[in-house]
Amino acid sequence: MHEGINTQYMKKKKDQLVYGLWPVIEAMEAGKDIDRLLVKKGLQGELFSELASKARKYNVSLQFVPQEKLNRETSGNHQGVIAYVSLIEYTSLDLLLPTIYENGETPFFIVLDGITDVRNFGSIARSASCAGVHGIIIPSKGGARVNSDAIKTSAGALNHLPVCRVDDLHSSVKFLKNSGLAIFSASEKAENIYTSIDYNLPLAIIMGAEDKGISSKLLNLSDNKMKIPLKGEISSLNVSVAAAILMFEVVKKRNQ
Repeated sequence: MHEGINTQYMKKKKDQLVYGLWPVIEAMEAGKDIDRLLVKKGLQGELFSELASKARKYNVSLQFVPQEKLNRETSGNHQGVIAYVSLIEYTSLDLLLPTIYENGETPFFIVLDGITDVRNFGSIARSASCAGVHGIIIPSKGGARVNSDAIKTSAGALNHLPVCRVDDLHSSVKFLKNSGLAIFSASEKAENIYTSIDYNLPLAIIMGAEDKGISSKLLNLSDNKMKIPLKGEISSLNVSVAAAILMFEVVKKRNQ
């Protein structure tokens, strides 16, 4: 029997943390979705080898950090390991999409590329739920974490709206395209105005980070690029506002 076999939970910065080698192993074995797994640089030993093996098995990436980083996260006996446990259950895109078609509905997805601000993410989720979006697709790395701030900003929408966390956005968008969805990208450099597009078809809209925009790989997969015309001295909209405008244009066109 390992010492500390009962999983230790604590609240830190409103996120759910699990810390300690064996508790983190237990969390993975229990099927918990791990958002981030922080490991002290240079950590070794039999239990660490088991943890690394479980992480490979459950496709959880290890992020190696200095001891000081871990100490800032918790004052507990973390043994060089801290995991952030997701507050929601993620949905499989492979299973979700066929269900939408089987229900006779027209698929509508939002894809978030490089959006890291949890409040923007939560706000987008709230609008998506109100607009009847079937699911939000986010990357497992380089995106906003689904923490309590995101859930609060979403007004609880993230507890109900399917969120698909994928390892490769490019492959997932390609899967959507091969499954009959039109891929639209929101870009300030686009020629087409968002109101000129027909949205009465299966589709996914890609939203990019405000500073970097959408990656070239995803832009190359897009069937259409669109922009929201702006007036005044400010050259861009907050991404959550832009996403809401585009989502409700889809609602408007589909209701006509």
